[in-house]
Amino acid sequence: MAQKDPKNTSGRVKFVRKHTDLDVYKRGFAVAMRLFHLSKKFPKEEMYSLTDQVRRSSRSVCANITEAWRKRRYKAAFIAKLSDSEAEAAETQTWIQFAVGCNYVDREEAAELYREYDQLLAMLVDMINNASRWVLK
Repeated sequence: MAQKDPKNTSGRVKFVRKHTDLDVYKRGFAVAMRLFHLSKKFPKEEMYSLTDQVRRSSRSVCANITEAWRKRRYKAAFIAKLSDSEAEAAETQTWIQFAVGCNYVDREEAAELYREYDQLLAMLVDMINNASRWVLK
């Protein structure tokens, strides 16, 4: 499986052997970890609500990418799991908005996180729209 590396100006293609090789997975994991560390500063009364929700949805982005990768024998299953990942990324953006509204996260930092999720969403939509390139033959 080949994946074009956007940072690679030589035009070479790198190969993806497992889900952790995917740029979308790496970026999703990194931003989920950022959110985890930020959420440690949320008030204790948010532990079972906003804190839990933002952690779950951000982690689910990667978990669903992992499942999609393992289900790529079947195009419909691959697309369904990527669609779940897309929904979780959008949900995470909503929780980021709530965190800003509650003054738990600085607007500028939240804007960075939101943009990162916009980029993840674009990557996921591209994979969905080009699923034939990813599914096993």
